[in-house]
Amino acid sequence: MTTDSPTPDTGAELLPIATPARTRAALRTLIRPDRGLALTGLGILVGATVVGLLVQPLLGRIVDIVADGRPAGDLTLPVVLLVAVAVVQGLTTMLGLTRIARLGETVLARLRERFVERALNLPADRLERAGAGDLTARVTGDVARVAEAVRSALPEMARSVLAILLTLGALALLDVRFLLAALLAVPVQLLTARWYVRRALTLYADQRVANGAQQQQLLETIGGAVTVRGHRLEEQHTERSAGRSRKAVDFTMRSVNLVLGFYGRLHIAEYIGLAAVLIAGFWLVRDGAVSIGTATAAALYFHSLFGPVNAALVLLDDAQSAAAGLARLVGVTDLAEQPEPEAGKPEAGKPTAGKPEVGKPEAGKAAPASVPRQRIASSEAAVTVHAVSHAYGPGRPVLHEVSLTLEPGEHVALVGTSGAGKSTLARIVAGVQQPTAGTVTSPGGEGSAPAGAGEHPVVLVTQEVHVFTGTLAEDLRLARPEATDADLRAALATVHALDWAEALPDGLATVVGEGGHRLDPARAQQLALARLVLADPALAVLDEATAEAGSAGARVLERSAEAALDGRTALVVAHRLTQAVAADRVVVLEAGRVVESGPHDELRDADGPYAALWRAWSGSRTAAPHP
Repeated sequence: MTTDSPTPDTGAELLPIATPARTRAALRTLIRPDRGLALTGLGILVGATVVGLLVQPLLGRIVDIVADGRPAGDLTLPVVLLVAVAVVQGLTTMLGLTRIARLGETVLARLRERFVERALNLPADRLERAGAGDLTARVTGDVARVAEAVRSALPEMARSVLAILLTLGALALLDVRFLLAALLAVPVQLLTARWYVRRALTLYADQRVANGAQQQQLLETIGGAVTVRGHRLEEQHTERSAGRSRKAVDFTMRSVNLVLGFYGRLHIAEYIGLAAVLIAGFWLVRDGAVSIGTATAAALYFHSLFGPVNAALVLLDDAQSAAAGLARLVGVTDLAEQPEPEAGKPEAGKPTAGKPEVGKPEAGKAAPASVPRQRIASSEAAVTVHAVSHAYGPGRPVLHEVSLTLEPGEHVALVGTSGAGKSTLARIVAGVQQPTAGTVTSPGGEGSAPAGAGEHPVVLVTQEVHVFTGTLAEDLRLARPEATDADLRAALATVHALDWAEALPDGLATVVGEGGHRLDPARAQQLALARLVLADPALAVLDEATAEAGSAGARVLERSAEAALDGRTALVVAHRLTQAVAADRVVVLEAGRVVESGPHDELRDADGPYAALWRAWSGSRTAAPHP
């Protein structure tokens, strides 16, 4: 179960935050595969703590020997035992903490992998509504907080709790009245912990939201710096950044004041407990109930509690911060596993007649974050879009009951004015966007793809291509990890990119991406098309994949795209109508509806919407015939 995040003044609909109960359940799920490691580490720490509790009685024994005026030789055995206790406790503590740390790192790695997997499968419109800052803050700040807690707080907390429980037991063994005296500090400590926890949980959650809003503003300002300067908006953006930074700083100072008050209350509890134990020792020794050494051991036991008690309570600070971060991470994983219902989406149990139920998972499986796929024989249509509608929130429809069929091997061009819904339809067909209503069938399982198709049923290439940091070969192998250098060169040659790739300083071993050799937009897009060739999908979706290049680059990219799409079914969002000329069929969208469909020549001569687009685009150009 998750709850909606507090929404800052950015207008964004932040990703949800898991409830405390759901967060605890997720944590148990993460730890369950390593229960043996957890129990072993805990058992070793218990042994180490028990051995360490022998220090105080041994010191008390030394006090009794000195107080009774015994020979110095009587001190040999207690001193030797103290050295042995120190060595054994040190070794066992190191072994136990190592196992607990290993458990923490394993759980942290599992959490990171699950978070990244889920985040990558979130619906695109959900991420757009939340904004990049919220997800960035979670994947950086929240993961860092949880990692810090796992590496330092978890082992220390485990050791501290064990030390507290076993030390209180040792006090009771000396004399139950020592335990009762020590427990006078507990009410103050419990009230302090309650006072802190009630304030810290909401404070740290709000602080993380404020930090996310701050990062969102910085990303928008820096990412749109050219536009900001062009419209003389520097002052407004500076004020917004400063305002959100002040809000983040305000939450930070409130957390500092909270921690200072927390420490002050802990010191009061220490003084109360120690005074009570010393007074009890005085009366018991005076009455002859215990020896001076026993009273000394009791005082030392309580003094030894200062460290673990304070550590455990102080670690509440890290624990609360980590818990807030973990709840935000679990909120994302739950959102991906159980997509939130969208306006207009058919209710579960009410499938459209003759069509599969949208979003309904197979038995025993979580609902997918992409459009449900059906297996289809190669003799059937490669893609069928039936009555698909989509809206980015209430009152913001983009597509209206769009139906479309792509035959195996057919190349279909989507054209229309800006805002017609072309990219949305392309993402839905590619499976990275869920429709509000309607169904999509496309290659999706063994035996469903046309002959010759690879293991990837659908690949989407957009105009926003990312060049990953690493060698060119590593970037290409993202599409097919087992590909040989010969395979990579063949894919580059297919998209007419081999010449410039081999001309790079180190050829395929040249480092590209951030900090490496810079690829211009046209070459970056050719790299993406080469990855498409390596993936060898049954269906390729190109969303204005040649739009980022200039006129000369666009002609090169159109040749590259045509070669990459050869022999496979393709849906192409056409940025330039030369792509429509080359397509087998053109589909025209207007205001989210299909208004025309047919070959280029037929639509051009029909004097309809496509003919108007063609005249406006071509102007004085003479359309080159499709080679």
